[in-house]
Amino acid sequence: MRERTLEWIYGQCIVGGAFIPLDKVDQHKIKTMLDLALSDFWAVKEILRHTAKDSGGWNIIYKLYYDIIHSLVEAFVRFDKVKVKTHECLFAYLCQKHPELELNLDFFEKIRTKRNGSVYYGQPATLNDWKAIEVQMNLYIDLFKKRIEEKLKEEL
Repeated sequence: MRERTLEWIYGQCIVGGAFIPLDKVDQHKIKTMLDLALSDFWAVKEILRHTAKDSGGWNIIYKLYYDIIHSLVEAFVRFDKVKVKTHECLFAYLCQKHPELELNLDFFEKIRTKRNGSVYYGQPATLNDWKAIEVQMNLYIDLFKKRIEEKLKEEL
């Protein structure tokens, strides 16, 4: 089986037509996406504060955090005037086109495949799954929140 490197995944996304050019940077859409993601982030933090370690609610927390990261990354790449068809290609695009952020595609693949396992294959995320990504998720959410806010100010 072929090694799934960033370059290989990105190349497959190009071949598959996953990157759709946009005519302009739609600041209003980006701002709305940011606001919704931050609203979800606030809500999931509230859920986390009230979730007992044995409650079994870790699957929903994992999925909500994943959705927040996905939304923020999608908003961020819209500054490049691009929309991306799949989650895998979105994260590959991000890592390929923004090396200055020093992101880890393996992390994005880990959370994407775990989320897909939960959504499509009946493999729920556990407390251990959550603990394995919690710190990096919060760091990435903070990073994208700041970068999007900075870019929105620059675009004015």
